[in-house]
Amino acid sequence: MSEGLIHSMTPTTPLSEGERVLHSFHPDRATYWRDHAWMAATAMALGMGVLWAIGNPHAWTGAVGGLAAIAVRAGYVASDELKARWDLTDRRLLGPQTRAVRLAEIKTVRGLGSAVQVVTAAGDKHLIKYQADRAGTEARIRAAAGLKEG
Repeated sequence: MSEGLIHSMTPTTPLSEGERVLHSFHPDRATYWRDHAWMAATAMALGMGVLWAIGNPHAWTGAVGGLAAIAVRAGYVASDELKARWDLTDRRLLGPQTRAVRLAEIKTVRGLGSAVQVVTAAGDKHLIKYQADRAGTEARIRAAAGLKEG
């Protein structure tokens, strides 16, 4: 396997004979940054709360630390996360690298924030992150897998 495939954020699993891609799911840049803004606000509040609870007279530094931690994380992983792609075919859901789930194996499809979690009958879990239209992504996968709404 070449070096480029090891870190590929797109499906590398070849399509089977006659298999076709119905839809590709890409992360949304605005959703990515919005989610990180919410994480930063939460980290800032938690950091201040912990410092206040232990009696630190400089509790405000918790906000600085929380913001810095999430900002560094957001900047560091953006280049990979925003390149991720999942392909829904007429037979499988293909994810980054060699992730492949047969549609018949999908047991549950549910939303988690801006992400869609796909759970197989075997218990494997896959997360399609930062979807601008999470409900639409869920509906497409459910329909392809023959699952009922909800």
